[in-house]
Amino acid sequence: MSNDSPNHGRRRVRLARGVSPWLAPTATAAVVSAALARRSRPWVLAAALLAALTGAMLWFFRDPERDLGPGLVLSPADGVVQSVDPQPDGRTRVAIFMSPLNVHVNRAPLDGTVTSVQHVAGGFRPAFNKDSDQNERVVWHFATALGDIELWQIAGAVARRIVPYVGMGAKVSRGERIGLIRFGSRVDIYLPEGIAPAVSVGQRTTAGVTRIDHG
Repeated sequence: MSNDSPNHGRRRVRLARGVSPWLAPTATAAVVSAALARRSRPWVLAAALLAALTGAMLWFFRDPERDLGPGLVLSPADGVVQSVDPQPDGRTRVAIFMSPLNVHVNRAPLDGTVTSVQHVAGGFRPAFNKDSDQNERVVWHFATALGDIELWQIAGAVARRIVPYVGMGAKVSRGERIGLIRFGSRVDIYLPEGIAPAVSVGQRTTAGVTRIDHG
């Protein structure tokens, strides 16, 4: 298993991998405008706005360490449970809506091996829209002790890029970071037949902490 699993001994916050294309230009512009503001007053407002935007991005792209929660299947995302839907094949889909204020790094729900990572083109409807499962997405499959676990990272109206951290064949640990969705979006996990969900609509979840299966 990877060494990227949450660290129980420390409490630190780092920046998520994959944020440089967004953060670096904004931070650079903030530094340049701050220097110009010292020489010319018209640059003061631009410097203030860019500094605020840089601070917001640092918050949006935070990636805190987590202590693993109890249970076999853990939440893959921070957010709010949008729906818990039984599927025709006996599985249960748990959809978690991630707002722009949530941590955007997603985590493996349980120990397993990545058997598939597939990018699927689609639209960019708001993630809370019932048709957002037709959006741009990355579909994961994990071989686990419970059998195949399917997980969808779904882009929203603002989130236009999904960044997987691991590829097919990788062995992942429960709670390990597996990817990033920039800004707000949705993550769906399909629980296998016979595994009852332990969460309900409206419940807040924390990736790697909140228990999803009912033990």
